[in-house]
Amino acid sequence: MAVSQTQIQNVLQKLELPDGGNLVSRDMVRALMIDDGAVRFVIEAPSPDMARQMEPLRQAAERAVQSLDGVTSASVALTAHGPAAAPKAPPSLKIGGHPKPQQGPMKVAGVDRILAVGSGKGGVGKSTVSSNLAVALAKQGRKVGLLDADIYGPSQPRMMGVNKRPASPDGKTIIPLQAHGVTIMSIGFMLEEDKAVVWRGPMLMGALQQMLGQVQWGDLDVLIVDLPPGTGDVQLTLCQKTEIAGAIVVSTPQDVALLDARKALDMFNSLNTPVLGLIENMSTYVCPNCGHEAHLFGHGGVAAEAEKLGVPLLGTLPIDLDTRLAGDGGTPIATGDSAMAQAYAKIAQDLVERDLA
Repeated sequence: MAVSQTQIQNVLQKLELPDGGNLVSRDMVRALMIDDGAVRFVIEAPSPDMARQMEPLRQAAERAVQSLDGVTSASVALTAHGPAAAPKAPPSLKIGGHPKPQQGPMKVAGVDRILAVGSGKGGVGKSTVSSNLAVALAKQGRKVGLLDADIYGPSQPRMMGVNKRPASPDGKTIIPLQAHGVTIMSIGFMLEEDKAVVWRGPMLMGALQQMLGQVQWGDLDVLIVDLPPGTGDVQLTLCQKTEIAGAIVVSTPQDVALLDARKALDMFNSLNTPVLGLIENMSTYVCPNCGHEAHLFGHGGVAAEAEKLGVPLLGTLPIDLDTRLAGDGGTPIATGDSAMAQAYAKIAQDLVERDLA
């Protein structure tokens, strides 16, 4: 019988850390992969100093996973996140302001490709798709970054369960945060949760430019950019000023959402940004008590639009209570092995196989 991620996490929970907690409760397990009985994952220590003390724990984790039924081999790597501790009183970092002039579209240092996730309107689950797709790609073994570019309504800090302020050793560079195997940056990290962003267009463009160019993203296979809804300044700045590999458009099946999704598709086309595919979110609802399936927002609208445009339908995702609870709780549903996690894994696998992520 094949071993599951849950079985592996259960055995890792038994390995206590010297300063309390375990590998799972402290969120140190990264890029867990199971391939025909071969298990691979990374233990990410919070600092290089702690990593040097954790070699016995790495060996114990490897032995524990190797002992599980269905495991043919176990390979555990040990790494540390981030540089040495920042100064106790680092220089302040100002986010926002007028964008700096640049010569044509720029390539973000260390990032192989950038995927924009957009929608024509709000409320279609674009941010939920972005966070879960990032986690699903990380579980596929990709090095993934997630940029929350929804300046007015940043939601990734809550969805990814991160609420710390990024460090800035020199007041210019920004050290991004980590969660669930994903490198993350959001304007929400720089503000109080209830603080409104009251900026005009140039301030938005300057903030986006900073989060792309001043963040030390490291070496990433893919950076997912969670765009705000609509076709405004952030979308224009990203597509005109940055080298984008392509865009993914999220919509619900209903006609009103599709009207706005078509505008987003037209915008990407006008900006010469290839659309890699569409995702139909909230496509159906299955009653947990009786199993009845209902199409609350219509059915098949996004699939028909994808066929009309000649672009792939990357996936159809149902309305799911656990997905909402997981996002509100800061642990995306894609971190587990439920049916919804497998749906996101299928989308991620398709992107990897097509060499798009």
